[in-house]
Amino acid sequence: QVQLVESGGGLVQAGGSLRLSCAASGRTFSRDYVGWFRQAPGKEREFVAGITWDGGITLYADSVKGRFTISRDNAKNTMFLQMNSLKPEDTAVYYCAAVASWVAVTIPERYDYWGQGTQVSVSS
Repeated sequence: QVQLVESGGGLVQAGGSLRLSCAASGRTFSRDYVGWFRQAPGKEREFVAGITWDGGITLYADSVKGRFTISRDNAKNTMFLQMNSLKPEDTAVYYCAAVASWVAVTIPERYDYWGQGTQVSVSS
C-alpha cells in the first residue's frame, strides 16, 4: 500500500521557521515528481512548491518564493519543505503529493498520491 506521511507541522510565531517532511512508503518515489500544497479553512487547496524527480527543477508559488525551499532525498524516499520567514497567511494544512509526470503540476487533480496533511499555524 502506497503511503505519504507528512510531519513537522506546528505552531510558530511570525518570522519563524518550520521544516516539513514527507516520508513515502509502499514503493519508491525516486522517479516521481513531488509537490507541496496547502489548504486554509474555507479556501481551495493551492500549490506551494514542486520538484522534479532528480531535484533539478523546482517551482514555487509567488507567495512563498524566496522563503520556502523544496528538496528531496531519494535514497530515503523522503521529501522536505523548509519554510522560513513564516507569515500568519501561511497558516494552513500542508499536504505532500506525488505524480508520475511533470505536467500541469500546480493543479491538485493531477496528483496520484496524497498524504494526510500536517497543520501549520503562524501567530502574529
